[in-house]
Amino acid sequence: MLREFMSKFGVREFDVVRLVLRDGSELVGVVLPKPEVGDPNVMVVKLDNGYNVGIHISNIAKLEVQGHVESPMASTVPIGKFVRSEPTGLPRVRLVATGGTIMSKVDYRTGAVYPSFSLEDLYTMYPEIKGIADLELLNLMAIFSEDMTPRRWSEMAEAVYKAFMEGVEGVVVLHGTDTMHYSAAAMSFAIRNPPGPVAFVGSQRSSDRPSSDAFENLLAAVLVAARAPFAGSVLVMHAGTSDGLIAVHRGTRVRKMHTSRRDTFISINSEPLAYVDINKLEIKMNTSDFRARGKPEDTTLMNKFDDKVALVKFYPGMDPEILHFLIDRGYHGIVIEGTGFGHVRAELLDPIKRAIDSGIPVVITSQTIFGRVNLNVYRRGVELLRLGVIPGEDMIPEVAFVKLSWVLAQTKDMNEVRRLMLTPIDHEISPRSEVNTYINKVSNT
Repeated sequence: MLREFMSKFGVREFDVVRLVLRDGSELVGVVLPKPEVGDPNVMVVKLDNGYNVGIHISNIAKLEVQGHVESPMASTVPIGKFVRSEPTGLPRVRLVATGGTIMSKVDYRTGAVYPSFSLEDLYTMYPEIKGIADLELLNLMAIFSEDMTPRRWSEMAEAVYKAFMEGVEGVVVLHGTDTMHYSAAAMSFAIRNPPGPVAFVGSQRSSDRPSSDAFENLLAAVLVAARAPFAGSVLVMHAGTSDGLIAVHRGTRVRKMHTSRRDTFISINSEPLAYVDINKLEIKMNTSDFRARGKPEDTTLMNKFDDKVALVKFYPGMDPEILHFLIDRGYHGIVIEGTGFGHVRAELLDPIKRAIDSGIPVVITSQTIFGRVNLNVYRRGVELLRLGVIPGEDMIPEVAFVKLSWVLAQTKDMNEVRRLMLTPIDHEISPRSEVNTYINKVSNT
């Protein structure tokens, strides 16, 4: 095994080693930690040119230790630490770090990606921020965004609410991009009438990569938190693949639409709320329909979420047992992404009826993303309405899932659940869906 093999030559992780292979060739590099998956007998080494190579121990004739580099993870700041810069009279903006690529660096000696949670690092990488706001930094959590949960939304909302109660002008939440739109929606419901912006920001590439989008995204988010005329949860990321223009999306109207593009986030059934011109450091409003900044005393924290809500995507031949399983496991609510106007196969009608008769609300959304649910057009939709499903209007499925989780933490009364789900709270439902230019952008991607 690899560990025994390394021990034989006195080699540790992060040692600089010279390898002599059985074919006579030689390599020099840093021994990286063994991946959790893959061949257990392969040693991973980072070469001087930056590439990682995997070498099976059967091909290694000799190992020679030439030095050692320290693991960068030793410098991670503990969770819960709060630091602030010296006040200068600029607007106070609190950064709430939850993890993600935007607060990560690559250590090119080792190839490891690690979090960097210090104001000193931020000011070193982004000196322009000093002229915009007095920054405060809370290292709330350091997780992959796919590990976000409704309980962590509650923790996040409490931290954001506390920041506003302590007098900040705005909050920037540093978050991994994969589930950032879920969290942005969650803050839209959990913090009622916030006095300023809650600006979610992330990056597709780590801060020290030449092609990183982190700098402009973070600069724009701090600018929004400090100076924007509006309040509420928004998501701030690149508007295109080129630099210079950042889009500000409503927290309930945005979705990640590409795995790697810098302009991965797109407003759905809506236009972006605003744009930030990085070169001029200007916020350009894209609509007059927004909630203005308010007073902290008008803000209410409603940060409870029900973690027994499921989001299910319908597909041809979907087994009704999937819904029966959720009912039997005690789920409190179900959101279904139906086809087109919001349809499912006939075989799902029985478990849907069973759920609703058991006091489990079922919300129907559309997996087409753009457009809105209309259950009055075809017979299947009418059948679903007769069973008592809640039409999701033009809500994004992820937003409907977050909203139902929030609603069920407030009430389990079916009539009240229906009323709240069909009542616009923060632009998640509109009377008329917009056909915006982003549809063309998606179709041409």
